Amino acid sequence: MKRFRKIYLEISNLCNLQCAFCPGTRRPPRAMTAEEFQTLLPRLQPYTDYLYFHLMGEPLCHPELGLFLHLAGQAGFRVILTTNGTLLPARQDLLLGSPALHKVNISLHAFEANDLPIPFEAYLAGCLAFGQAVAGQKLVVYRLWNGGGADARNREILSALESCYPMPWQPGRQGTRLADRIYLEHGDKFDWPDLAAPERTGAFSCYGLRDQIGVLCDGTVVPCCLDHEGDIPLGNLFEQSLEEILATPRAQAICRGFSDQQPVEDLCRRCGFAHDRFSR
Repeated sequence: MKRFRKIYLEISNLCNLQCAFCPGTRRPPRAMTAEEFQTLLPRLQPYTDYLYFHLMGEPLCHPELGLFLHLAGQAGFRVILTTNGTLLPARQDLLLGSPALHKVNISLHAFEANDLPIPFEAYLAGCLAFGQAVAGQKLVVYRLWNGGGADARNREILSALESCYPMPWQPGRQGTRLADRIYLEHGDKFDWPDLAAPERTGAFSCYGLRDQIGVLCDGTVVPCCLDHEGDIPLGNLFEQSLEEILATPRAQAICRGFSDQQPVEDLCRRCGFAHDRFSR
């Protein structure tokens, strides 16, 4: 077993939408180059088998996505993509032809975007057509993580899903199975960590630095996938080894704090996701 179940490798912080549920980032716009990507792969390979091409940004926007998938596969990684779904029709052949691609998470709640470039019905049809085209070749997870938020069209989405994937569906621990390797996940809208947010009280933990880490597109290593501004920089993977970064006093203190259910970082104490899901 490698140390992390997954590592979030942000290949770009650029996105083609502005969704209501997403905080975005104030970091300079940046897309990782192929040379940078190739530099990072051997530095991450000893630590995980699964790479998520995401933290902020829309991975399907990256012009060298096909090359990145190829290089990751050559290095032995299995790749997971999280996408808003708008570019799936344009990228479908590339994705289906990638042996390294293991799973695609489709955030159907992206219909909340205030700049959705196509009608909602066309957007939904494209997302569903991708799942049907996959036909069991990859895992596909449709996400509706908007409970308690802008969920007014969820009934319409569920009806469309049922038309593509007739009942009975099979509820399970990982989500509802709609068909072979096709799933639906429900989730509540959550508050992203923000240094300007009020501090959460009580004992709670997190999977950061235990189950996962994030690497931003400039090489900055952060404890988890929700540090969208890089507020907890632990080091830079272009300049240091991951072993050195994980051994720093700051990283060690974060690990001890989570083990004791006492987050030590200001940002972590202001994370609605961790507080609501991992409170003692």
